[in-house]
Amino acid sequence: MRAAVWLPLFDELADPIVVARLAAAAEEAGWDGFFVWDHLFWREPVKAVADPWITLAAVACATERLRIGPMVTPVARRRPVQLMKETATLDVLSGGRLTLGVGLGSDRFAGEYSRTGETLDDRVRAEQLDESLEILRAGWSGEPVVHDGQHYQVDDVRFLPRPAQGQVPIWVAGFPGTRKPILRAARYDGFFPVNLQTADELAVATDRLRATFGQDALPEGFDVVVALEPEMDPRPFEEAGATWGLTDVDPASLSLADVQAIIAAGPQW
Repeated sequence: MRAAVWLPLFDELADPIVVARLAAAAEEAGWDGFFVWDHLFWREPVKAVADPWITLAAVACATERLRIGPMVTPVARRRPVQLMKETATLDVLSGGRLTLGVGLGSDRFAGEYSRTGETLDDRVRAEQLDESLEILRAGWSGEPVVHDGQHYQVDDVRFLPRPAQGQVPIWVAGFPGTRKPILRAARYDGFFPVNLQTADELAVATDRLRATFGQDALPEGFDVVVALEPEMDPRPFEEAGATWGLTDVDPASLSLADVQAIIAAGPQW
């Protein structure tokens, strides 16, 4: 199981230069990935929140090996063609190291949808997510894109440059007990079960994934991603099928010194 730093870009971490230096330190300490939250604002006591794409551009320039990306982007509040250009450009900048985490997002943490006029209907956001992912994959191909959907239209446009990887890997987030995110994840490159409490919950999710694929093992290269608090034993999660572990930190008590200590200690699995 590979290990990644996973940080909210809040307050002391709302400075892209600071985060880029942390990423360079993580690479030096032997971490495999460096992922960041994607939010516009957050509830008290958090005051400052940085943009993930500008920050990840700085991270890409400060590192050479780390897998990087937003974890996760609430796709429904982004225009798909703009997201496609951002991801392709960032993948070129990083030399093919981008992974795109996607999900429906939620209004419950900071009211990001209700306070900015976005839809609160999960069904509509799921439709927007699915259409957007179709547009992303088509646009990354380098071929002309024609899309006439319920929410988005693209009329015969070719988007270049392509990502350095050709196609950017997509990890789909969702609650582990919910069927639709698992079905969606099976169409892409990985599954990130959110709010996971135990390795047993993960084992149930990976069983459902295997059943969805109709085989005894997950396809080669398909990732299962879990968030782990620093003191948690990662071994049961790895045995349950996790291929990536992300360090889970509490944004309410987050400090730059704590993050520096976690990074300097290196991966614990």
